[in-house]
Amino acid sequence: MNVSKDEYAFSRLPKEKKASLFNVTIVRMGMATSLAQFMLGATLGHRMTFIEAMIATFLGSLALTFISFGLGYAGMKEGVSTSILARFCGFGKIGSMLIGVAISVSLLGWFGINISLISQGFVNTITPNINLVWITVMTGFFFSLLVAFGFKALSITAKVTVPLFLMVVSFISLNEIFLKPINHFNFSHPNGELLSVGDGTTMVAGLFIIFALITPDISRYCKNGKHVFWMIFISIIVGEFFINGIAILVAHALGTDDVVKIMLHSAGFIGILTIILSAIKVNDTNLYSSSIHMLGFLEAITNKRFNYAGITIFLGLFGTLLSSLGILEHLTSFLLMLGVIFPPIAGIILIDYYILQTNRQSLDETREKGLLPDDSSTPLIGWSAIMACILGTIVGIVFKIGIPSLNSILVTGMAYWLLMKIKRVCKK
Repeated sequence: MNVSKDEYAFSRLPKEKKASLFNVTIVRMGMATSLAQFMLGATLGHRMTFIEAMIATFLGSLALTFISFGLGYAGMKEGVSTSILARFCGFGKIGSMLIGVAISVSLLGWFGINISLISQGFVNTITPNINLVWITVMTGFFFSLLVAFGFKALSITAKVTVPLFLMVVSFISLNEIFLKPINHFNFSHPNGELLSVGDGTTMVAGLFIIFALITPDISRYCKNGKHVFWMIFISIIVGEFFINGIAILVAHALGTDDVVKIMLHSAGFIGILTIILSAIKVNDTNLYSSSIHMLGFLEAITNKRFNYAGITIFLGLFGTLLSSLGILEHLTSFLLMLGVIFPPIAGIILIDYYILQTNRQSLDETREKGLLPDDSSTPLIGWSAIMACILGTIVGIVFKIGIPSLNSILVTGMAYWLLMKIKRVCKK
């Protein structure tokens, strides 16, 4: 699966570059079967009853499936990344590039969180005498070099680490769940600070919303809509229900949400090795997508093309800095923030592409030629989309009735549809 070094960040992906269902699914599963997913499940299990945690998982997963497939199908059909799709779906050239920067920075946050987990795993078991900061810097630089080799490196890494992570999680489930008596679990009484179903759902959505939003970055490699569906469906089942479900049960069994402690208690050295390797696969994708979105932004504001490998290494070092500053300590707040800020962006793209179809004709006309519509077909910045996103985000933050993440996307979608209808009436 060879691609050019700019990863087609500025154009449609050529049809001959499409990949097999297995390759795109394994990369997507690398995003879904992450240690962060296990951390989320442990947090839900520690702060909610088992039933509440599973309800939050189901509702959050339902929203993620809808968003992922809607964006993923559009990305497959048009052969473009999320930033390019947003340009022709309401946000305009500058608006879409600002979204790209927001996605890039958020992914660097995840990159930093995973670097922290890897570094702590090293210090706790392998290199206890080496300073944590030095381990963090060396780990971050290694990942930056790895991702600089492009999408092929992601596929190779995921093929090795996904099976290992699933085997260790299966071992933990057997050891801590199925071999223990039923009275070993405290299903109805959380051990930590209580969390509502609405906030739990928003955390589920917040964990994966960035990956849902960047689905086109991966789905553009899919050959058809069926491949998009199965890639998303398999990833949701394995990531949200299998990994999340086991983590919820283990948190109830052990009375803790400390993932390092859980892994050490259940699998010893192999558990820590899993922490290290599982972070590899998801961090590859974090930095890969962060790089192509930042490339798009830099190209838009300078009219110059930057080197993919150079930008990747630079961003990787920035993510390493976030790790050194302790971003892992703010995981819950980070997830809740993502759960209300990013769903509105997806809502705009979905409403515009499938319902309003503001640029569908120009996209159809240029698709077979492998080109993109010229910039004259889109506004420099889509103010209707920006205003609707701001309104949806405010609603998600301020109103705690229901599920904040769903509130934000629904309000955004309705506001954008109404603003565009008013705009069209005013033009007549």
